[in-house]
Amino acid sequence: MDQDEGLTAVDNVVTQFNTYEDFLDSQITTVDLYYLEDESLARQLVELGYRGTGEIVKREDFEARKAAIDIARLAERTQKKALTSAGKELQDNFLKALAMREEDNRNGKVSTVIFIRDKNSHGQEVSGYIDYAHRLKTEDFEVYFTGKRRLLPKPTDLSFYNWDNHIAVCNSSPNYQVLADNPEGLLFKYKRDRKILNVDPKAQPGDNSTRVPIQTDLYMHAVLFDHISRRKT
Repeated sequence: MDQDEGLTAVDNVVTQFNTYEDFLDSQITTVDLYYLEDESLARQLVELGYRGTGEIVKREDFEARKAAIDIARLAERTQKKALTSAGKELQDNFLKALAMREEDNRNGKVSTVIFIRDKNSHGQEVSGYIDYAHRLKTEDFEVYFTGKRRLLPKPTDLSFYNWDNHIAVCNSSPNYQVLADNPEGLLFKYKRDRKILNVDPKAQPGDNSTRVPIQTDLYMHAVLFDHISRRKT
């Protein structure tokens, strides 16, 4: 039996039985009990491989796999609970697009940079690039997914520009390094795999990156840049 088949056998047992003793009991026949006259002894013989009607599964393998499956299930439930967009009736394409990417940005499978251009509450036109994963960790997106507030660039985001007073700010984030002074224009280097994200609409976004313009009623202009890290962990 190879490793994959061994894991499959253990998984089958773990999903069928709550405890290792339950599994042992399932392997004991009425004939075993008749001759041995001791359930505890019968269990020991099954555990040692001398009795039983199916696969031999060691106690340590059962308990380790059981614990791993329980942890995975708990993590999955926690992750689903943590999704701010879950259960929301979203109408606008922009919010739908963010909801589709929320889980992958929270778990690191995808890193999305959001470009937004629109007017702020003072009527000033602003634009900027937002590290979605970083904002998810530092901000409650409930207000955005419920429509109570609109997501807008801040001076603390990857980049921020106020078209009225010409204030321009760039900041690196935990995920991206800002490369502002170069002939190609504004670039972001993803820190995990060191790939460059080019946000110039006339250029290719870069390796493992895609540019997705969003048709939305919420903003003058909105674009999502999705980067998938290929670095092995």
